[in-house]
Amino acid sequence: MKLLLLSNSAAPGHGYLEHATEVIADHLTGVRELVFVPYALADHDAYTDKVAQAMKPLGISVRGAHSDGDPAGTVADAQAVFVGGGNSFRLLAALHALDLIAAVRARTAAGMPYMGSSAGTNMACPTLRTTNDMPIVQPPDFASFGLIPFQINPHYLDPDPASSHMGETRAERLGQFLEENDVPVLGLREGTWLRRRGDSLDLGGTAAGARLFLRGEDPQEYAPGADLSTLLTLPARFDAPPA
Repeated sequence: MKLLLLSNSAAPGHGYLEHATEVIADHLTGVRELVFVPYALADHDAYTDKVAQAMKPLGISVRGAHSDGDPAGTVADAQAVFVGGGNSFRLLAALHALDLIAAVRARTAAGMPYMGSSAGTNMACPTLRTTNDMPIVQPPDFASFGLIPFQINPHYLDPDPASSHMGETRAERLGQFLEENDVPVLGLREGTWLRRRGDSLDLGGTAAGARLFLRGEDPQEYAPGADLSTLLTLPARFDAPPA
């Protein structure tokens, strides 16, 4: 399985996807056409064109999954798939409605490169439950692609002691998730990504790194270059509050 899971698609001082150009180019080696899944935003054509402009310097053409009226068939024939960011609930609702869950699972299991950013990274997890997004629509199910056996929280933000915000911090919300689910959650800070190649899983990107949350343990910090392959082997128990 070949996965590239970006926390974000834009970084300060960079154009769309520019901060990850090198790893994207390596991940998509040999790919001539990329199928883009644009359903996290409302304007599918404009979103697809944005991705096409970003891929042009890499010599990769882009086709929108929505472009020919048969998204599942388009994915089934794809050399590689990129699922973009936006609203995770809207994205997942469309994936279910268009029969793309099974299509993407089958192609990635067969070795097709998958790339996700933000909401598209959320979709690689077993479930939507660790997204940051507002539920602007209601998917029929929270189950997503399940390309990895653990959860990710993209755009992870550390608590700011100087903030006047009185709501829960991201860490507190993930702690609440772990009260109901015994599943590892990796908080990917901005500018970072995960790359899966078979049974190996590596953290890349900026020095900000990532923070791992496990039930009953203090959060663990990881720097770029860390081997996180053990996350592919840990058990996951959803809807499992402590006894």
